[in-house]
Amino acid sequence: MKILVLNAGSSSHKSCLFDLTEGHSEAPEPLWRASLDWTHQEGSVELSASGSGESVQQVLPITDKAAGLEAMVKTLVEGPTQVLSSLGEIEAVGHRVVHGGRDYVDSVRVTEEVKAAIQQLIPLAPAHNPANLQGIEAMERILGDVPQVAMFDTAFHARMPKAAALYPGPYSWVEQGIRRYGFHGISHQYVAQRAADLMGRDLADLKLLTCHLGNGCSLAAVKGGISVDTTMGFTPLEGLMMGSRSGSVDPGILIYLMRQEGYSADQLDTLLNKESGLKGISGLSNDMRGIAEAMEQGNARAKLAVDMFIHRLHREMGAMIASLGGLDAVVFTAGIGENSPLLWQRASAPFEFLGLRLKKDLARAKDDQDIAAADSGVSVLVIHTQEEWAIAQACLGHRYSF
Repeated sequence: MKILVLNAGSSSHKSCLFDLTEGHSEAPEPLWRASLDWTHQEGSVELSASGSGESVQQVLPITDKAAGLEAMVKTLVEGPTQVLSSLGEIEAVGHRVVHGGRDYVDSVRVTEEVKAAIQQLIPLAPAHNPANLQGIEAMERILGDVPQVAMFDTAFHARMPKAAALYPGPYSWVEQGIRRYGFHGISHQYVAQRAADLMGRDLADLKLLTCHLGNGCSLAAVKGGISVDTTMGFTPLEGLMMGSRSGSVDPGILIYLMRQEGYSADQLDTLLNKESGLKGISGLSNDMRGIAEAMEQGNARAKLAVDMFIHRLHREMGAMIASLGGLDAVVFTAGIGENSPLLWQRASAPFEFLGLRLKKDLARAKDDQDIAAADSGVSVLVIHTQEEWAIAQACLGHRYSF
């Protein structure tokens, strides 16, 4: 079964093709990968594709997102990256959709009703749901009536207890749908199951702290395979300090800035989402790698940014462990989480009282790895998140409804 996976974003689109004709217990290498980058230069899109051992990269004079997607999909059947004789070989398309609201707790076959729900949820994810819906509709035009499946980033957190999911504002917020939804759910779900597989344990028996640390950062407390708490909330802005997002701040600061400095809602949005976090404190960038290098060279603001990032990470890790009521494993994933021995060491240090100890010779690895010492009472895993594979598996699970 050939499954096309599409992750359509506001400024970039990523896609890959899996062949699941044979069974796979672990993520196979895709037959083809491609991406579109709309930030390359105004009035054009940068298209990259790889398949059949070949790769191409070109800038196309295309501004329409649907036309860009069509150009990307054509590289499956044309040119040096061709891996299919026709697009008719594609049997399903899986989509990452950021917001599924209160109603979608699992992946679903895309119908007109599902598309309408994604549309209605645009106010809760204005930068993502429109692009996700556009991707679905573009695939309908390009591939016809090929079955499509939506996997929601919020779905994994949808079963959180009400005490964790609701905000302590007026009860009318509950009726308005103002609650903690959580995000990065596809990644948290994948690495939780992968951790159980690596440990040789049943996920239903485990208490896991999963740490998705990239440009966007969130933690999840996964108990018995269910997310019982997470750090992101109504929007992806809540929780940890991130690349350019502030994470949680005192709401009184925003009231102060509005009253005393005349900030508008749009200005606050830009300030908190694009000018804060590692970028805002360091004054350098949102990239932890460059900031860590600057810190090693004696840059005081870079050191402050890293110290703040770690402090807030410790605080939220402690909160998640309390929600779990115990801890079998910590999992690090995403860009920073998969590649920074410095982060593994500093993030883990305060939890030695739980019996958590790391190996002395820590290093990045191509494969998933357990970095805990032999005498550690808690497993510490570094797992390469495979969101695309998780979406393909969701499509496979719906194949009997096609």
